[in-house]
Amino acid sequence: MSLTRNNKDSSVELKEYIDNSAFQDDEEDNISSSQEPRASASAEESAYTQIKPYAGMPKEVLLVYSSQARYRIPREILFWLAVACTLALIALTITLIVLSPACLSWWQTTPVYQIYPRSFKDSDGDGVGDLNGIKEKLSHFQYLNVKAIWISPFYKSPMKDFGYDVEDFRDVDPLFGTMADFDELLSSMHSMGLKLIMDYIPNHTSDKHIWFQLSRNRTEYYSDFYVWVNCTEDKPPNNWLSVFGNSSWTYDPVRGQCYLHQFLKEQPDLNFRNPDVVKEMTDVIHFWLKKGVDGFRMDAVKHILEATHLRNEPQVDPKQPPDTVDTEFELYHDYTYTQVGLHDILRSWRVNLDDYSREPGRYRFMVTESYDYEEIEKTMMYYGTHFAKEADFPFNFYLLDLPDGLSGLRAKELVELWMSNMPKGKWPNWVVGNHDKPRMSSRAGQDYVRVVNMLLLTLPGTPTTYYGEEIGMENVNVSVIQDPFGKFDPNNSRDPQRTPMQWNSTLNAGFSDSKNGTWLDVGPNFATINVEVQQGDPASVLEQYRTLAQLREKEVALTRGWLCYVWADDNVFAFLRELDGLNQVFLVLLNFGQDTETNLSAVSELPDQLSVHFSTQTGTESSFSKSKIRTSKGQGLLLKYSSTKRFHLNHKSECYVSEKACFLSALDILYKC
Repeated sequence: MSLTRNNKDSSVELKEYIDNSAFQDDEEDNISSSQEPRASASAEESAYTQIKPYAGMPKEVLLVYSSQARYRIPREILFWLAVACTLALIALTITLIVLSPACLSWWQTTPVYQIYPRSFKDSDGDGVGDLNGIKEKLSHFQYLNVKAIWISPFYKSPMKDFGYDVEDFRDVDPLFGTMADFDELLSSMHSMGLKLIMDYIPNHTSDKHIWFQLSRNRTEYYSDFYVWVNCTEDKPPNNWLSVFGNSSWTYDPVRGQCYLHQFLKEQPDLNFRNPDVVKEMTDVIHFWLKKGVDGFRMDAVKHILEATHLRNEPQVDPKQPPDTVDTEFELYHDYTYTQVGLHDILRSWRVNLDDYSREPGRYRFMVTESYDYEEIEKTMMYYGTHFAKEADFPFNFYLLDLPDGLSGLRAKELVELWMSNMPKGKWPNWVVGNHDKPRMSSRAGQDYVRVVNMLLLTLPGTPTTYYGEEIGMENVNVSVIQDPFGKFDPNNSRDPQRTPMQWNSTLNAGFSDSKNGTWLDVGPNFATINVEVQQGDPASVLEQYRTLAQLREKEVALTRGWLCYVWADDNVFAFLRELDGLNQVFLVLLNFGQDTETNLSAVSELPDQLSVHFSTQTGTESSFSKSKIRTSKGQGLLLKYSSTKRFHLNHKSECYVSEKACFLSALDILYKC
């Protein structure tokens, strides 16, 4: 179509074909553009300019108007504005990525809950807990707001040490179920957003393991899988002692040599100086990672290597007759604990876990177990270095000593012990109970159960809760000792802290339907201390644990903020949790002594009035003057206030932070600072 001018009436006519010489092909017309009359073109343009732009206009009209300044300039402005906005968004995105702190991983944002599988829930009525029983109770963890579950060993085992003597690292013991049961449990956990941490036991196997049977017969390849030494039946090669007492050497008549066992004689130590052993045990890690487990707790790692020279270890008391030395604490373990090469093995396992951590949201966690007591620097080595990553953290067992001289000062001392020795930028963790140590409720007393849980859940880092601590379960004096260590030393039996979980007030505390009893006695107080009776009661241990676990996840100051000590005396330990840029600050005040009144007037950063956000005791006032904060025996207070003053800026020696971040309230985001 085209437009032409009618000279008679000076009108413009629309035709059904193109008749514009400016758009004709030069070769077809054989007419040079230089021969076009300028006057004719001017007349044509003049005709177009008499028409206003309209929808569906032909390109001839569009070209005329698009070149005009009033149309061209807005178009160019809009174009360059779009370019500028796009570049600004890209720059802002890059800035946010660069300035944003690393997101916390799943093992940093949730408490870890330890299950002792024999005692958690029995699904088949045999009096012993199992994997299907755990699956039945997964809703309990959702109720608690706990998302990481560590399950103690369920490998196939003769059960001489209740699963820590492994006969087959790639199978489930029939007592706990089948591999299909495990697969179903893991699938159910993942569908509910829960993570599963397995116990990995590298130091030793059961003497029923096929490797040991082949090794004692000197079968090639397996011959040096264990630590074999020439000796006689009545004379061990040196004075090394087992953790369970007496010599760590046992003579094997089949091979005619002694083998090393740092635990029971039914738990021979693997020889990790043999690269084939390292490979086989690494393959075990791969087996479970391929199944989808989310991490490992590395058991008894300090025992993995021992000196090859086999010298006697020095006695703690040189005057003690050597033939009376029969417990581990009577020797300095210079040649059997934390030997050179240990950390190389652990770091190689860390590399293997990292290979499986590349999928978003599937980070594989690693924690080590090593009781190093006063040698805390050895424990800190498990964090690795700036150049070689190792454990995400080693278990921190020092709060287990809190009942020894229980006080506010004692609590601060144990917290400070870890925080001041922890390498800069590493992540802390806290443990107040496990399957090897008596329950805190029995050692410290029921009066302090709530305040201990509050300490655990308000400190920075990852808290670990042993099953039953969320309801205040106590040690039970069992009628028959099952623990092999307890059989050697009844005063140190671990059975009392391993009794069945108390779910309700029915038969066997709801743990089992067995009419023939349970593998260990149920606690006599199960009618009043159980999950069912405490649910919904805001004053109960369970509900307070749940509330604090939810607060810990919700409040960024509790997960990423500074820890600053503000007070400690015989009764009270108080600390701040604050975050730069966030005006809301929490003051945690914990009473580990007797009824008292605390005066914090000397802390200038605190406002005069502090509101009560949470209290472990009902009937607490809604606010306190900082000069007169009253607490009862075993009470914990979570006080809240708003302030732009930061305590840590003027008290650097009293404050710690692991993953430093600042809060930008305008955008409601965290950034590096």
